[in-house]
Amino acid sequence: MRKDIVTGEMMPKRQLIRVVKNKEGEVSLDPTGKKSGRGAYIAVDVEIAKRAKAEKTFEKAFHVTLDDSFYDELIQYTDHLQARQELFGKDAQK
Repeated sequence: MRKDIVTGEMMPKRQLIRVVKNKEGEVSLDPTGKKSGRGAYIAVDVEIAKRAKAEKTFEKAFHVTLDDSFYDELIQYTDHLQARQELFGKDAQK
């Protein structure tokens, strides 16, 4: 179980997307869940991803400045995973 950084809700790890900040201060999506660095999780829900963009959630969590392109990539990736989950169920592989 991991906590969604936007809603604070605890969820199974498989229903979350990991975002990681590495030692160089770069923030990126971590589809494998194995990149080294500090991680934070967000639910596979487009509305929550949009809320993260509006609230600049990952900028606050990682103490960095991020371009809107990062949040746009997050929203697009979340939309893709959400569509897969609707087709194949919540435990569908990423």
